[in-house]
Amino acid sequence: MSDKNDSGEHRPDCQLYLISPLDVGGAFPDRLARALDAGPVAAFQFRVKGLDEHAAAALAEPLLRLCADRDVAFIVNDSIALAKRLGADGVHLGQGDGEVAEARERLGREAQIGVTCNNSRHKAMEAGELGADYVAFGAFFPSSTKDTEHRAELDTLTWWQSIFELPCVAIGGITPDNCGPVIAAGADFLAVSGAVWNGDEAAAVRLFHQAIAAARA
Repeated sequence: MSDKNDSGEHRPDCQLYLISPLDVGGAFPDRLARALDAGPVAAFQFRVKGLDEHAAAALAEPLLRLCADRDVAFIVNDSIALAKRLGADGVHLGQGDGEVAEARERLGREAQIGVTCNNSRHKAMEAGELGADYVAFGAFFPSSTKDTEHRAELDTLTWWQSIFELPCVAIGGITPDNCGPVIAAGADFLAVSGAVWNGDEAAAVRLFHQAIAAARA
């Protein structure tokens, strides 16, 4: 998911980072395929709760194949062990979900490791120093996907971009209608879930790409 050159002078266009709904059974693989085929997606995060590793792996495997076929990074939420078992492209760690060093040791040098930093500049700098591949700030808006204990400010993205080359992800209630200021503030990736899966996923991905193009113009 790295998106910056060594000089940091050129910042590529903001990219989409899809996060799964909690229910990824049934027809969800078909929905994921439709979403991924509707426009470029940089990464897909597999996020399920309350399942043992065996059950989670069984649900993840067809989704992992869909992503691999389309060159989309497959990131596992929270579980280093599940990411290792699946041979996933990386893991996303919330605060308290494990250490960057442990993830790096178990998943290898090429793994993409992301860290939730809420609105904390200190946590983001610390994650970068520990070897994370990206940091995630949020929530920027109220979210129907999860409780928003922390609210992030747009100037946190701008501050991060002015100092660091490490990519930053914006998350939390982001929609095609409200993402423009988030992109303008400096988000390298938009992490989105409900705005895609609560309706027509293919149409939503296309609307996000239209919004990204408009913000760039």
